[in-house]
Amino acid sequence: MICGRRARPRPERPGGVLKKLGLSEDEDLQVMLQGSLLRKVTSRRVKERLYRLQEDALTVGSERRFGRVPFKHSFSVVHIAAVRRGHQSEGLRRYGRAIPERLCFTIAFEGGRRNLDLGARDEEVALRWVRGLRTLRGRLRGMNQRERLEHWIHGMLQRADKDKDNRMCFQEVQSMLSMANIQMDNAYAHQLFKECDRSGDGRLEDRELEDFCRRLLRRPELEELFGRYSGEDCVLSTEELRDFLQDQGEESTLHQARAIIRAHELNEKARQQDLMTLDGFTMYLLSAAGDILNQEHTQVHQDMSQPLCHYFISSSHNTYLTRNQIGGTSSTEAYVRALMMGCRCVELDCWEGPDGEPVICHGHTFTSRILFCDVIEAIRDYAFKRSPYPIILSLENHCGVEQQATMAQHMKAILGDMLLTQPLEGQDPNVLPSPEQLKGKVLVKSKKLPEPQRESCGVTSILDEEEVEEEDRLQAKDASHVAPELSAMVVYCQATRFPGLAQALQHPRPYEISSFSERKARKLIKEAGPAFTHYTARQLSRVYPLGLKMTSSNYNPQEMWNAGCQLVALNFQTPGYEMDLNAGRFLGNGSCGYALKPQFLRSPHGSSPCPLVLHIRVITAQQLPKLNREKLSSIVDPFVRVEIYGVTADCSKQQTAYRSNNGFNPRWEETLTFQLQVPELALVRFVVEDHDSTSCNDFVGQFTLPLGSMREASTLSPGYRHIHLLSKDGASLSPATLFVHIKCKRP
Repeated sequence: MICGRRARPRPERPGGVLKKLGLSEDEDLQVMLQGSLLRKVTSRRVKERLYRLQEDALTVGSERRFGRVPFKHSFSVVHIAAVRRGHQSEGLRRYGRAIPERLCFTIAFEGGRRNLDLGARDEEVALRWVRGLRTLRGRLRGMNQRERLEHWIHGMLQRADKDKDNRMCFQEVQSMLSMANIQMDNAYAHQLFKECDRSGDGRLEDRELEDFCRRLLRRPELEELFGRYSGEDCVLSTEELRDFLQDQGEESTLHQARAIIRAHELNEKARQQDLMTLDGFTMYLLSAAGDILNQEHTQVHQDMSQPLCHYFISSSHNTYLTRNQIGGTSSTEAYVRALMMGCRCVELDCWEGPDGEPVICHGHTFTSRILFCDVIEAIRDYAFKRSPYPIILSLENHCGVEQQATMAQHMKAILGDMLLTQPLEGQDPNVLPSPEQLKGKVLVKSKKLPEPQRESCGVTSILDEEEVEEEDRLQAKDASHVAPELSAMVVYCQATRFPGLAQALQHPRPYEISSFSERKARKLIKEAGPAFTHYTARQLSRVYPLGLKMTSSNYNPQEMWNAGCQLVALNFQTPGYEMDLNAGRFLGNGSCGYALKPQFLRSPHGSSPCPLVLHIRVITAQQLPKLNREKLSSIVDPFVRVEIYGVTADCSKQQTAYRSNNGFNPRWEETLTFQLQVPELALVRFVVEDHDSTSCNDFVGQFTLPLGSMREASTLSPGYRHIHLLSKDGASLSPATLFVHIKCKRP
């Protein structure tokens, strides 16, 4: 023990957490706990390190060699997006060819973190790490919120228990509280410690520690809510739970109440008697049923049989870049990441490459190059893993005729039947097909030869639509030429220079698509808003960031969606509120990358918006992340800001007061009210920041969703909801949550 009188040390139990997870007998994880020497593959070198699963079963640490600065680098299993075996990453294909494929694997992460490419000394070790990480990731993702909280606290205890004897003195408990973002009065903390120390030896162990953690995880606000319905007997009957469900706007039958009790009640005796305890009630509110996102919207629920122009479509600009557009790295992994984020329109900037092979890069800059064929292979492999609906390849073509023909050959050979090269049989030529009709298809957006020239093998000189923008300083000196082979692959997305609103409205061509810089789009919206909205109701339009943005920063996509623009392209590699809005816009409808536009944006005769008053009572937060992990005394002073993005009249921000030194369970009980004229377009962004009176506030976490994806917006019944916070780059901050009460009503 590191403090107080020393007791006889107890043996370490490195598999204690795995036992709680039901994985203590897993041989793969036992090997990972012991550690393995793995070769880390990077562009600069291949270096061997010791990788080891930590005792919290959440963290994998690495050290350069035995005995030197142990576990300086680490990552959380929670943030793993996928584990790929073999040379299934650009890094391993480029720099790991010397290592046999059977020894290699790649760990891909959520958010913006780079892949980790590894090679083992033998195949068995590689297999054990691949299987072990997949097993652990699956088990962690299958946890309910209560299990995640307990696992998180247990990890804190493991780190605070310096001598690993599974006993904790008061000083170690104080250290754990600081790790957990709690500044607790010493007298109160010591009183709580003494109440749990039943043995009276000044140390907590086993059930004493569990009792301490249980008291720490108390939710007074849930106890109060539970007490309103349970009465003096401190349990909910099926009738009382039904009353709560009715007030929540949920299905409120006795049958449904019994089903909820059987699914979430932890006490077997109570469950057998159709009763719900406080623990069961907490479990229910922390489950998917208590999430602010309407669970029906986690599946495709919108009508997918309307023309393509009736949908907002998740779109990426300069998809190949991993950083900025001046000196950033181009990578096929950027396409994989965008597609796995639900993106349905990716951009390919195509340039002449050596040996007759076209390349993709940002022209006239210091960005690196990648082969066009490698990008098409990545798109083939990942196009429909996240969504079955069509993907659009937006080609910015700077290649000569011969390499354009090579591009066409690569797309045809690699994509095969996925590539749409002919109009759908029986499709009305005056109406675009629907996402449902185009399921599993790849569409090419590019210039197309005029009709008379398509019959011959000639070529034509046509400016690329993005080059004509006055702010694009990187335009090519000469006009591009279109090869017949490439032209033949353009069916429903013929890139055309915008002819002007008058002509476009008078002679609509649904199969044509024009691109607008953000500046030009804003000008059209400002000067001819209704007419431009009428145009986007019938034809596809694409908006892209200004070419002069050196840091690949984004613009606010909401103003473009307000005008009905479908392909609002953003730099997916640049985190910020703009990408939060994009993720929120496409969070509903099963995150399929297509969101049906409101009726008034699909038809000039559509129904009018229905105004709404939104009341959000911010109640509490739970387990907010610690911003400065190196400094135990650094505790956040959190406040919550709610931001509304929609039409200009609806845009608004309000925030709570801050709570000093409490990132563990701060309580506000503050109500924020918003008047919304067009709720159908509104996005709601919840932001938690750390108050700082002397400098800028620090970002803690956020979550964004469409107002229409809150159940309360459609039922007009109030409800208590949990919000699961995300990091700046969109990764989960589990178990961090907000607890709120939502109420919507017509004015």
